[in-house]
Amino acid sequence: MRAFLASAIGATCACTAALLVPASVPSAASASVLGKAPATSKAAARAALGGTHTLPLTRLPAERGLAPGAMGLTARDVKPFSMLGITWNSATTGLQATVQVRSRSVRTGAWSPWRSVEAENDDVPDLDSPDRATGRARGGTAPLWVGDSNGIQVRVVPRPSGRSGGSPELPDGLRLDMVDPGAPDSESDESAESSESDESGDSDVLAAEPAERQEPNRHLAPRPRIVVRAGWHANEHLRSGGFLYTRTVRAIFVHHTATGNGYRCSDVPRIIRGIYRYHIRSRGWRDIGYNFLVDKCGTIYEGRAGGVGRAVMGAHTLGFNKNTAGIAVIGTFNHHRPSAAALRGLAQISAWKLGLYGRNPVGHIRLLSGGSNRYRRGVTARFNVISGHRDGFTTDCPGKKLYARLAAVRERAARLQGR
Repeated sequence: MRAFLASAIGATCACTAALLVPASVPSAASASVLGKAPATSKAAARAALGGTHTLPLTRLPAERGLAPGAMGLTARDVKPFSMLGITWNSATTGLQATVQVRSRSVRTGAWSPWRSVEAENDDVPDLDSPDRATGRARGGTAPLWVGDSNGIQVRVVPRPSGRSGGSPELPDGLRLDMVDPGAPDSESDESAESSESDESGDSDVLAAEPAERQEPNRHLAPRPRIVVRAGWHANEHLRSGGFLYTRTVRAIFVHHTATGNGYRCSDVPRIIRGIYRYHIRSRGWRDIGYNFLVDKCGTIYEGRAGGVGRAVMGAHTLGFNKNTAGIAVIGTFNHHRPSAAALRGLAQISAWKLGLYGRNPVGHIRLLSGGSNRYRRGVTARFNVISGHRDGFTTDCPGKKLYARLAAVRERAARLQGR
């Protein structure tokens, strides 16, 4: 993904024990509720919660083939972690650099080859969003899933810029954020209880706009099965209190998480917990940025809290988070094709969510920009109702291979709505 310009301010899923939203739940109700986990020891409870460990990056010694000004970390032992990212002080400054990491497996003790990290995670809150008012917002790369690891090596090499070929300055406060998403999921998943009640009482609403009046709609798609936040064991104490709502959902922006493709579907609850913690603890946001996530087995997960049937404002497409939903396919699709199951899940959640608000998946919509590096604030832009992130922001997201499949996703979603 490209840096944010400051001036422009099928396998079978192994998650069957997770809490699912049954298709019979009324569409207006949220099924995101916390179940009660069995009593555990304090040590086990701490392990289940996970944590984040950070290390400041330092100047690397001159090496053959390594450009001047490179920063990073030499190979070293670290506390166990499974996901990582690089962050820096300014949330509006980009990283013009190549980022590579090596990690050491806890299981085998072997070091991985060098792996690239997407230099800029441009799935971000709007400029006037409460997510930016936390006082903790930082710039950051996309998070990378590396699996259970206890060793790390990092290099951040400035990319030449301009005709002179000089290297830009790296931003201040560069650090490595290593995320432990918590203990692997177990039978405790079964302790969560589903509910048809809405978790979002009026007293807990942080910001909301008057809801758009719902007209009778004969193009409602079937409600897909959704693993809600309790199902992936979201630690609700991490996020900020209250929920963010807008009037309606007029469009969907599709993303990829850029966390890599070498994961098992049984890893996904931990991957989402890692992204969740990275967005909050490392980037300084209020909650995970995406409204929904879909894995390569086609399983759909609830993202940002507030109710799967509600118009929850996320932090995913700069300038266009209001009155839209962000759906991220877990993986990196610049060179790898998304699975058929992932595309099916993407079409299912898109058809259902858009159908709640009377939107045609193959239609077009005009949205007012809140300011991005592609559309300045106040500009009205025309989009497909199901668009890619790159349509609203200058970025590679959701990857060339996934973006090329969006036309087929639109058509499939329309058929699910009976159009």
